[in-house]
Amino acid sequence: MKIADIRGMTPDQLSDALLNLKKEQFNLRFQGATGQVEKTHRVDEIRKDIARIKTVLRAKKAA
Repeated sequence: MKIADIRGMTPDQLSDALLNLKKEQFNLRFQGATGQVEKTHRVDEIRKDIARIKTVLRAKKAA
């Protein structure tokens, strides 16, 4: 997810995206524990996307 795309979203859309990413992160954690994860790079991408969304949400709440 690009930062420009994230900034263009409304706070409701950002909250939904954050929830979806957290669910995906949870599933990947379980797959990693059982040794079934195929795309190991996706774990890092999700973590960074969550941080980006949280940063933009916080900035929008402050404004």
